[in-house]
Amino acid sequence: MKKNMGTADKTIRIGIAVVIAVLYFTNVISGTWAILLGILAIAFILTSFISFCPLYFPFGINTFKKKKR
Repeated sequence: MKKNMGTADKTIRIGIAVVIAVLYFTNVISGTWAILLGILAIAFILTSFISFCPLYFPFGINTFKKKKR
């Protein structure tokens, strides 16, 4: 898998996952919404750690910038 997520993209995804977790643990969201948003948060965290988003691939999106040597 080639990296296709940049630093800003990963930071935004992790931030959204944290917000979802806070909403869940403060009982703002519950039930079906909590489950769906929890799955989304887990997907955001996993894709951020591996720097690859499978949904970007078919559309040719790439926010990863290679470092110049």
